[in-house]
Amino acid sequence: MTSKSSLPDLSRRKFLGACCASVGTTGMLSSLAQLRLIGAVSDSNSVPSTPARAGAPQADFKALVCLFLAGGNDANNLVVPTDPASYAEYAAGRGVLALSQSAVLPITTKSGDGRTWGLHPAMTELKSLYDQGKFAVLANVGTLSHPLTQALYNSRPDLRPMQLFSHNDQQVEWQTSVADKPFTDVATGWGGRVADLTNALNANNRISMSLTLNGQNTFQVGRTVAQYAVGPGGAIALTGSGTGTSTNGLRTSAMNDALALQNPNLFETAFGGLTSGAINNSALLSSVITGASPVQAIFNTVPNTSLAQQLHMVARLVNAQTQLNLKRQIYFVRIGGFDLHDNQVVIGNTVSGAHTNLLRDISQSLGAFYRSLTQLGAENQVTTFTASDFGRTYNTNGDGSDHGWGSHHFILGGAVNGGDIYGKMPNFAMGGPDDTGRGRWIPSTSVDEYAATLAKWFGVSPTNLPVVLPNIGRFAKPDLGFMSA
Repeated sequence: MTSKSSLPDLSRRKFLGACCASVGTTGMLSSLAQLRLIGAVSDSNSVPSTPARAGAPQADFKALVCLFLAGGNDANNLVVPTDPASYAEYAAGRGVLALSQSAVLPITTKSGDGRTWGLHPAMTELKSLYDQGKFAVLANVGTLSHPLTQALYNSRPDLRPMQLFSHNDQQVEWQTSVADKPFTDVATGWGGRVADLTNALNANNRISMSLTLNGQNTFQVGRTVAQYAVGPGGAIALTGSGTGTSTNGLRTSAMNDALALQNPNLFETAFGGLTSGAINNSALLSSVITGASPVQAIFNTVPNTSLAQQLHMVARLVNAQTQLNLKRQIYFVRIGGFDLHDNQVVIGNTVSGAHTNLLRDISQSLGAFYRSLTQLGAENQVTTFTASDFGRTYNTNGDGSDHGWGSHHFILGGAVNGGDIYGKMPNFAMGGPDDTGRGRWIPSTSVDEYAATLAKWFGVSPTNLPVVLPNIGRFAKPDLGFMSA
C-alpha cells in the first residue's frame, strides 16, 4: 500500500502550477470564482470526529427559502377566477389554455373585490395548506422601477424596467430587486444584501448562511457573505478529495500540506486559501449530515424529482442548524421548464400537459417539505416564497403562451398569514387598464414590496430596508401583511 511518505514531493507552487497548466488561465479564473461559491470562509476549519445529534432549531432561528420558477411561470392558470362573469372573461381571453371551471380547486378569501377564485387542479397539497392558513397568494407582482399606470407606461418608457420580457435580464432584476440599473452597477442580490446585514446573528458559524441547492445565482450574491453550494445528495467535494477511500485520504492530506505552504504570490495564496476552505467545509458538512435522513420517510411518499431532492436536503440542513451555529439561513432552490411557448396543455384535457406536471411537482414537493418541517419542529421558522422571470401572456400563441410581466406568487410557512390573496388582481380585460398588450399585466405590487415584507420578518429593521432594497421608498407598501410578526 502506498504511504504518505512515498508520495512525490509536491510544493505549493508546483501543485497550483499543475492546476493552471491543466485548466488554462481562463479556466483558472473560472475555478477561482466557483471556489468562492463553494468555499465560504469558515470560522473554524476543524471537523468534529463525533458530531452532536441534530435536533429542533433554536427558538430564534429563521430561514428563507427562495424557490425560483425558471423560464417564466404562467400564473394566469395558477389562480383562476371562478365567478360566472369573470370566468367567462377568462375563458375568452385564454382560449385553449383555459382550465375547466369545474376542475379548479375553489378557495375563499378574507377580503377582495367581489370575484371568486380557485387554484390549479394539480395543486392539491398546497390547496390544503391554503385552507389551513399556511399558504398565501400574492397577486400581480413583478419588476418595477417606479409605480406605473397604463398611461405612464405608454408616455414614459424611461420609467419601465430595463429589458422587459428578456429572460436573463428579468431574472437578474427579480433577484436584485433593482429594475432600473444593470447588474454591473448593483453588484449584489437582495438575498445577499439581507445576508450581509443579518450575518452578525450567526456567531461563530461553521459555514455560510447562504446555501444554494442549484448552483450559482444572482439572488445570493453579497459583498461579505458568499454562497455555499450544496448538492441534493450532500456536500460538494473537490474531485479526489475526501476520506471515502485510503487513496482519497492520502491525496487530501497531500493537498492540504501543499496548500498550507507559504507563498508570496497573492493569486496562488488566495486560490490555496479558498481551496482549503472548500475541502474543510465539505468535510464538515458531510460529517453533520451523515447517516439516515430524519425525514426520509416523508419524501419517500412523493416522486424523487430534482425539486424534491433539493427540498429534502434543505430540511436536513435546517435540522443541522444547531451544529452549524446558524441563527439565520437563506436557501436557493430552482425548478426549470416554465418557458412554455408550446405544449403547455394537452388540448381537450385541461388537467394534463407540461405546465400541469410542473405545478404537480411543486405541490407534492412543497407538501412533503412542509410536513418534514413540522416533524422537525421548524414549520414556524422557515418561510418559502416563489420568484420567476416574469408572467406569461394572457392570450395564447396556439398551444402555449409568450413572455409576459406581472405574475402571481405564493408564500408558504407557519409564520405566513395564509388563506388569503394579497395585493390586487388585475383587470383581465384584453386591452383594459392593466394590459400593455396581449395580457401582459402591469404589476400592481413591486418585487421591492414583496422582498421587504420577507426581509422584515427575517430581522431586517425598517431603517435598513433601503440598504436591502434601494428603490423601496418609491413604493407605498413596504409591508404587505402576509407575514406574522
